[in-house]
Amino acid sequence: MRICSKLVGVGVLALMTGCSTLNSLNPFASEKKGDQPAKLVELKGSMAVRTAWKIDIGKAHGYTFSPALTGNTVVVAGADGAIARVEAGSGKQLWRIKADTELSAGVGTDGNLIVVGADKGQLLAFDMDGKKLWTSQLSSEILSAPVVSQGIVVARSIDNRIVGIDAANGKTKWTVQKVAPPLTLRNAPGMIVAGGDVIVAQPGGKLSSMILATGAPRWDVEVGVSRGATELERVTDIGGAPVLFENEVCAASYQGRVGCFDLVTGSAKWTRDLSSDAGVAVDQLYVFAPDDKGALHAFTRDTGSSSWKNDKLAFRRLSTPLSYGRAVAVGDFEGFVHFLSREDGSFLARAATDGSPIMGTPLVAGTNLIFQTQNGTVTAIAVE
Repeated sequence: MRICSKLVGVGVLALMTGCSTLNSLNPFASEKKGDQPAKLVELKGSMAVRTAWKIDIGKAHGYTFSPALTGNTVVVAGADGAIARVEAGSGKQLWRIKADTELSAGVGTDGNLIVVGADKGQLLAFDMDGKKLWTSQLSSEILSAPVVSQGIVVARSIDNRIVGIDAANGKTKWTVQKVAPPLTLRNAPGMIVAGGDVIVAQPGGKLSSMILATGAPRWDVEVGVSRGATELERVTDIGGAPVLFENEVCAASYQGRVGCFDLVTGSAKWTRDLSSDAGVAVDQLYVFAPDDKGALHAFTRDTGSSSWKNDKLAFRRLSTPLSYGRAVAVGDFEGFVHFLSREDGSFLARAATDGSPIMGTPLVAGTNLIFQTQNGTVTAIAVE
């Protein structure tokens, strides 16, 4: 886990980020001695899963990349600058390009435009055939995947500046500077578009809803609530991207809470104490969230009451989960994908990828579940 500190320059507002690693030898291990990752036992599951296809897009180099779905294709990117579009069903590569800079975030797409972020703050846009259209320079490094909707690209830089950019030409339409706490996780809190609004997860455990066209505020809500006597104890950040389901948006925070909030007003429908640096999965009945000790929780979506908890994957650094059919799938720090019953949390199946951590947000493409690892393997797992 990496913690970032914010320094404010004298005379001008110059935000500089410096990060310290709490566990520099193994950032995916627990911070406490003795908290070893649970060993996996042989599984005789009741669900058949298989690897439908795999491609290599290049290592993430400590950044977080998530695949993006557009129609029946998937767009993926890696830190070395590779971007590819593949058929979701077969994995057939339609095209592959190399950006002229190293990448740090992606992928965002609306089916007409593909956008990715670079480590020096560049936002790069391509058409659906991989042709570069424009570059826009942001104020600092981009860690969160941008979003595209209604002719606007929204991106957030590490200094917590949020910009709305004209998708046609890359020119800035609006800028919102949000205050960040002294210490934050070096993670990639996400964004989603909901109608004419964009909901942005931010450092400090906040969700902000803004009008997509202008950046004007709708509401702000605290998912994480700072507690403790020291700055380190008070660190709280949204894990992963918020999830929109019907008229609610749900999210989880590190050293904070998990909950669902009204899409229009931001008022809490329910919250529960939970510490998570990964995102949530939501379906008609449940909200699924992993905690920072490796337990996967299921909460009822309407009231937030606890339905079940599986702690058999303790300290395996679980990813954002994914609900599909009768299962909820979640990746771990060794690249395994575990399938659990959405009804009671029992194990159903397990699939391997490439042995490296799964950190990005997975997606469903037809009958395939798509995961991307830190070593750059994009794996489609078919559920049969």
